[in-house]
Amino acid sequence: MKKINLSAHNPIVDIRDNIIFANNGNVVLCYEVTLPEIYSLSEKDFEDIHGAWFQALKSLPVGTVVYKQDIYLKTAYSCEKLPGESFLEKATHDHFKGRGYMQHRSFLFFILPKNKALNNSKYVNPFRNISKGIVRELDESVHSFTAAISDSVSFINNSRKIDLIPLGRKGIERLTNSYFNGFNKGFDTDILLDKKNVNIGENYFDTMAINSELCFGESVQSSKTNEKFTSDDFVFHQGFIDGLGLTLNENHMINQIIYLDDKHKWRRLLDKKVEELKKSSNFGSQNKIVLGKIQDTLDRINGDENSRIIRGHLNIIYWDRDAKNLDRITSKIKTEFKELDIIPYYPGGEERKNYILNSYCCFSPNFSNEDLYVTDLKHALCLFINNTNYKTDPTGIIFNDREHNIPVLKDVWDEKKKRIKARNFAIFAPTGEGKSFLANNILRQYFESGIRLVIIDLGGSYTKFAKLYPGQYTVLRYESGKSLGINPFYINNKNDLSPERLEDLSVFLFELFASDLKVTKAQSVSIKKILRHYYINTPGNHSLDSFYHFIESNQKELLSKLKIHPDYFNITNFLHIMSEYVGDGLYSFLFEVSEDQTYKIEDKRLIVFELDEVKDNKEILSVMLKLIKSAIQRTIWKNRSEKGIILFDEFAKQLKFENVLESVEFYYQAIRKQNGAIGIILQSINQLPNNSTSASILENTQVIYSLHNEKGYEELVRRLNLSKHDLNQLKSIKNNLTGSRKYTEIFIKIGKQSNVFRLEVPMEVYAAYLTDGSENDKIMALYDQHNSMEKAITEFINPKNRKS
Repeated sequence: MKKINLSAHNPIVDIRDNIIFANNGNVVLCYEVTLPEIYSLSEKDFEDIHGAWFQALKSLPVGTVVYKQDIYLKTAYSCEKLPGESFLEKATHDHFKGRGYMQHRSFLFFILPKNKALNNSKYVNPFRNISKGIVRELDESVHSFTAAISDSVSFINNSRKIDLIPLGRKGIERLTNSYFNGFNKGFDTDILLDKKNVNIGENYFDTMAINSELCFGESVQSSKTNEKFTSDDFVFHQGFIDGLGLTLNENHMINQIIYLDDKHKWRRLLDKKVEELKKSSNFGSQNKIVLGKIQDTLDRINGDENSRIIRGHLNIIYWDRDAKNLDRITSKIKTEFKELDIIPYYPGGEERKNYILNSYCCFSPNFSNEDLYVTDLKHALCLFINNTNYKTDPTGIIFNDREHNIPVLKDVWDEKKKRIKARNFAIFAPTGEGKSFLANNILRQYFESGIRLVIIDLGGSYTKFAKLYPGQYTVLRYESGKSLGINPFYINNKNDLSPERLEDLSVFLFELFASDLKVTKAQSVSIKKILRHYYINTPGNHSLDSFYHFIESNQKELLSKLKIHPDYFNITNFLHIMSEYVGDGLYSFLFEVSEDQTYKIEDKRLIVFELDEVKDNKEILSVMLKLIKSAIQRTIWKNRSEKGIILFDEFAKQLKFENVLESVEFYYQAIRKQNGAIGIILQSINQLPNNSTSASILENTQVIYSLHNEKGYEELVRRLNLSKHDLNQLKSIKNNLTGSRKYTEIFIKIGKQSNVFRLEVPMEVYAAYLTDGSENDKIMALYDQHNSMEKAITEFINPKNRKS
């Protein structure tokens, strides 16, 4: 049995920035690779990435070794990034803590080998003479090499799909220690090598490789069909060897080593090999197969002037605490290779040790010709893994990834506007697919992160979650024949009468009495003059009724006194139309003033306007929206530095009336000046009229959520200009509402980035978002009993804790 102690045989002489000076004379430039999210790439994306890799690597100096290493570790989710202050945050934190997932890190190494000929013997023990140490200086050849690599790295980083980030000293040391410590945590150990096993600490290791042209089947490609999501009417793609990546769900690493050789030298060698095989091809079918493979490689090289001949090696090293499990993992890997029409090589004894030890970046130039296949660079790059886990942002709304159901934070606010210029959002989903549940989830997290919410609701879906925050919310509910208690004319003192306030009031009045007319500048100036005159001459109790009677009693001299031409303001017309809203007019109750309730919402961070009873009355709904707008302007938008969201739920019901759409468009225009966002919820995008106003709203909506829709997504794709892969993602949505991990799937597009996410929540959160049914009735009964939504939910989930 051989034993290797890393502290006694350190492979590294020096590290400068991201450059390793290895003990064997090799120089290694180290990068960590940031890859796109799994399932986010289309067939064309895979082709583009493959093309970018080829362009970046094809011109590197002869003798360069490129080594891509993808490490997958079984890991428990730590919940470090999740907030844990509020009742629902704690429940979410506890629900996901410790959940298993595959952690993936990807590295790329560019190696300038001491032996540029790369003609090693069959077995190289990298530790044999390591103690002597070959110290290499930063000479001209190293400077020239780093300059060439820098150009390649810049090209990849400019491709916009992949980022190569220099790996510094600490990262290199951690990776080296993890590798030779067998990915054991909490202790240092030795590498034990015997004929049967490679054993490092508690882990037993094994490996499988592609080390010859004979391993490959008919062809390789940049992507293949993903059978899990593909259906009869669409094809979902994945990387060619993605089945050996995240979805393998075992501790393993994929090591791909590429030796960039002299094209002409290898063309001559291959020609010679073909001649030899032609002479002996009658001596067995194996020779004919080899001849065919080499001839195919030669044809590719000769037929493509851009081809770059390489020798390559790919191995998968995998490990487990129980040596018996290695056979099971071996079987899984073989099955995946069989799907790819690849026959892997299974090394044993000395060769297994050789593969495991020399798959460390400083030793990767140690493989011999017998360990390498010969092909062109394009072929080898099809074996690169080009995607990774879902990416979590530093802050954002919690969703779940599609692979392991672990939390993923998505920054849909985008403070620095890196992904989106407008943070307005839209939710599309038919009845029963959970759009209110999703909206509750998004808004609740926004609220808990300090953002102010105004919800204009026609369905009664938000009162329950609001009750979790006593003192911080108010619900203003319309009841037939009663006022909402919003008085647009109310001012605290004369200082409130700013030019902006007069402007807002004039707009409000024109919307009431001249909604069908285009307001001229002359008319706008006239009404502002009259309003100013009214406030100067009316000391208190300002209201629409008071303003009406002020004009009525001063109508004879009002216009001449203010030098307003009668054509610019028709007093008779104004008094006639506005009579409906004052005195004993039909809608006077809307403006009845007992007290202005606006002060009640000024210090509230969650304001819900429930207009369910008014949804079918065009006139009342229209006035209500105008009143709400005046309240928002006086409160929510008073402080432009404060973040705020306005949500229109059951938006389609509001859109039955033409002037509502224009009213909402106003919010979209005004929100640009504020630190805020607008949200709308629709059953279908067809509920938005196909006109310029709707087009303007959609253009300013850059965060899209779509739940499952069995009627299809063609209109959504057409009107939002979604890509073919967006459509494939939409079609792949599947919910799972049975079993221990219930979830719905959601298509989310943030600017140009899209993917399908899951929404899985703990029971506490589920209970908080319920809006109807017997379960909701039970929770509300418990709330009435305790006057605490937190207690009600806790007791609903744990009925055993109820006091008898």
